[in-house]
Amino acid sequence: MSLPRTVLITGAGGFIGRHLHDRLTASGVTVRGVDLVADPSRGTTLGDTLDPWRWAHLLEGVDAVIHTAAVVSNVAPLEEAWQVNVLATRNVMTVATQAGVDHFVHVSSIAAFGEDFPDQVTEQHPPHLTGHSYADTKINGEAVVLAAHAAGEIDCTIVRPGDVYGPGSRPWVLIPLQLIRSHQAILPDGGRGIFSPTYIDNLVDGVELVLATRAARGQIFTLTDGVGVSCWEYFSRLADLVGGRLYSLPTPLARSLALSVGSATRALGRESELGHASLGMLLRRGTYSIDKAREVLGYEPAVDLDEGMRRVAAWLRSEGMI
Repeated sequence: MSLPRTVLITGAGGFIGRHLHDRLTASGVTVRGVDLVADPSRGTTLGDTLDPWRWAHLLEGVDAVIHTAAVVSNVAPLEEAWQVNVLATRNVMTVATQAGVDHFVHVSSIAAFGEDFPDQVTEQHPPHLTGHSYADTKINGEAVVLAAHAAGEIDCTIVRPGDVYGPGSRPWVLIPLQLIRSHQAILPDGGRGIFSPTYIDNLVDGVELVLATRAARGQIFTLTDGVGVSCWEYFSRLADLVGGRLYSLPTPLARSLALSVGSATRALGRESELGHASLGMLLRRGTYSIDKAREVLGYEPAVDLDEGMRRVAAWLRSEGMI
């Protein structure tokens, strides 16, 4: 597999960014990173994607940019999410184009499909606005990336990860464990919603293949583990790790409770992702096809849910969390 010689990762200090950094470095790629928090030991420079001209010199000699920097929150104000997920994406592409970067890999989300879509939905299915800031700005971000590619500014690829979990995952490991421990882990509709696990190493495998595959340019790829499980099954595995339990309520009651608890928690100045959008993610009924990634990239998820959860448990023990 022929990888680019030098790659720059935005959001290099985040969950996905750190795993990409480590894998690509191990693969012999020179990796540069920018993040809102500098980490000189890992070659990560302080940099804001809204103002990439301040760190544009880091793009000299870079072959590919992997853009992971984003506001990843279901309760972020729309304008805040738009600034980072849309405007900043355009700004980073501009400086990358000016620097002669060959390939721009944009990390989006399966949230672009919305909450109501056909089972085994493919990349040909149009994005669906939800009225929620995260999903809608991810769709807008994809639009500016596709427009840049269509205009011939820079070769682009969009990656839509599934529900990415693994050691250090905030939305699908750390936040759920916090809710479980505080007896707030409430699933709507008996937990029958579909969770589409994507172990972090599988996602990184897919991004490496995108970097190495010329035919990936100008394309959108959904990257998951290729299966769907019930939300009850996934979150029960986390609950078992801490000896906790899940609760279920009818959807209208669960939605009302999530809104009231989430609003009250945020009013007290504490973080909470409870709200309409989070409930919507727990009520999805469809799964996502990875046939295109298999056919074009040769992608095949190597880590299944059993092994992934074993690795999560080992990491939690090593960090003293369980």
